[in-house]
Amino acid sequence: MEIDLDALHYLITRRVDKIEKIVADTGYLPRTVLGVATFLLDNEGNVDLLTAKQRVTFEKFLQPLLVSAER
Repeated sequence: MEIDLDALHYLITRRVDKIEKIVADTGYLPRTVLGVATFLLDNEGNVDLLTAKQRVTFEKFLQPLLVSAER
């Protein structure tokens, strides 16, 4: 899976509001999602390095936001 690192960086630096909105009322914390995003940036978008819980966080929150950014 190829992640647009520029879009991910933009999301966590300029569009935290989108993360807060998608996380609202789910029991997840925005900082958890930001942590997973930061980890991905630090590791060149290598999703294979994520733990099972981090991968769920990525697939549930970050991936939809990145897909919608591509449109």
